[in-house]
Amino acid sequence: MTSTTTTKRQRRMARQPSSDASGTLDAGGSDSASPAIREPSETKKPNKTDFVLALLKREGGATLDELVEVTGWLPHSARAALTGLKKKGHAIKRTRLDGVSRYAIVELVSQ
Repeated sequence: MTSTTTTKRQRRMARQPSSDASGTLDAGGSDSASPAIREPSETKKPNKTDFVLALLKREGGATLDELVEVTGWLPHSARAALTGLKKKGHAIKRTRLDGVSRYAIVELVSQ
């Protein structure tokens, strides 16, 4: 009877670095053991909240329907965004004209 012994390879955990990664930089300048790290861009990509702020800063503000159309949100999400802007310190005024609510950012006069 011949005995063959096989050595099992030790299992690696998903986040454990591989044994051959020495952490040195390769020719591309990135760490071979970690994914590429991107530098933050100099210009900020506008998000939906920026569009909402732009609409609210217009003369006359914006209606809920306009906010929903621009952002693609449901009406309750657009209203929640208005609440979030209020919590961040923006003064939002609501006016009703012909049964339609209009929302606008009020510029506060500094004293």
